[in-house]
Amino acid sequence: MFISPTTIDENAWDWVVQNRSEPWITIARVITTFGNTLVITTLAVLAVVWLAYAGRRVDAAYVALGTIFGYVLMQSLKFGFARNRPPIEDRLLNIDSFSYPSGHAMMTMVVFGLFAVAAYRCFAWVRDHRWILLLAPLMSILVGLTRIQLAVHWTTDVVSGWVFGVLWVALCTWVLARYESRRRANASAADAG
Repeated sequence: MFISPTTIDENAWDWVVQNRSEPWITIARVITTFGNTLVITTLAVLAVVWLAYAGRRVDAAYVALGTIFGYVLMQSLKFGFARNRPPIEDRLLNIDSFSYPSGHAMMTMVVFGLFAVAAYRCFAWVRDHRWILLLAPLMSILVGLTRIQLAVHWTTDVVSGWVFGVLWVALCTWVLARYESRRRANASAADAG
């Protein structure tokens, strides 16, 4: 199913291309690297190893499986929608994969969102300073905006990436809560029996 750009996409695209400035392009090139597959994968692997080493195996599995299946979902959506990227002559990065949803926007929301949930569960300091959890969506928003600035995504690619990412983290967290609820119920039943 191919989806074409919307009027919002085209208007935002025109504005971005007409209002580019070198300092913002340089900043965007740096920030966008936080959403690269290598960086995201490295961060996820480090978090999973650290959580497992710290004895937080359920949280390690949560981050690992959430990241892996989030990536599979993102790629499935890209191939399912098969949306072309903005015109190549205006792109500031050479990318030839499908555009919708933005993998950088979705996977930063997924990985940093999973990190935020795991950190909240593992660290009293995070629970006492909940404002720190805002760094997860903030980082994803910054990375997503760079994809528009660098003209490699339409606006709706990025917004959809964020939405799919939030929904995926919510689903993963719901599954985790159900798993732990059943585990506690089974432990209580074993203690009573």
